[in-house]
Order: sequence, then C-alpha cells, then structure tokens
Amino acid sequence: MSVFDQINEDIKAAMKAREKEKLEALRAVKKVLLEAKTAKGASAELDDQDAVKAIQKLAKQGRDSATIYKEQERDDLYQQEMKQVEVLETYLPEKMSDEMLEANIKTIIDSVGATGMKDMGKVMGMASKQLAGQADGKDIADKVKALLS
Repeated sequence: MSVFDQINEDIKAAMKAREKEKLEALRAVKKVLLEAKTAKGASAELDDQDAVKAIQKLAKQGRDSATIYKEQERDDLYQQEMKQVEVLETYLPEKMSDEMLEANIKTIIDSVGATGMKDMGKVMGMASKQLAGQADGKDIADKVKALLS
C-alpha cells in the first residue's frame, strides 16, 4: 500500500474514532500530496519517495511553528502543533543515529576525496542525496562542517 493510500485509510479510521488532532494532521498531509499530484508537470501517481519528502517538509514546518509558539509562551498552540508533528512522524522513516550519521559522512568524505572546507559543497551534495529522509539537512551540514574542520 502506498503512503497516499495509507493516509486515506488512516483518515477514515481517525474519523470513526473521532481523533480530531490526528484527523487535522492527516487532512493537511492529504492536501499537500494532492497538490503535488496535480502540479504542472507531475505524473498522475505520486511515488512514496516524493510523498515522504512532502511529509518531512510538513513536519519541519510544524516543528518550526512549535518553536515559535514556545518562545511566545503559547503552550496551548505549542502542544497542538507537536501532536500534529507526532502524527506526521509516524509516516517518516526512522532517523539515523548520530554515530551512524558520522560514519556515513566519513565514508562520503573518503569517496569524494575531500580535504577541507573548500570541498564542503561536494560532500554536502553527495550526502544530501544518499542520506535523504534518514537525517535532517541541518544535522548533515553540522556534521560535515565538524569533520572537515
């Protein structure tokens, strides 16, 4: 079952169970996925990789919003946003551990032949492709900077 189909099934289940927060988050995901499907130049079917990217983007936006709510001492909105992020994260692949991320980046650095910060662009390009969905872009960049310094 594709991610899109799974979300449709989960929307039905959330409606039956009257889970308001979960339903709201799932409808937001479905909206974004439908927009991606009907975008100009897109194919009729949305593959799982593109769906996961869209969900990652929504989860990141939710975390960013939650951070702003926390800074403004709006705990009610913070809690609501974090519940939605938790729902979104159930559709995302498992995040890579810090040690695993470092090991993968070291392998990429060796394969590219990077020697210093001037090679960061090469390493980041390759790391972003290989580690997409498994690690956050900011975490990858921080680890690459630390290893190349």
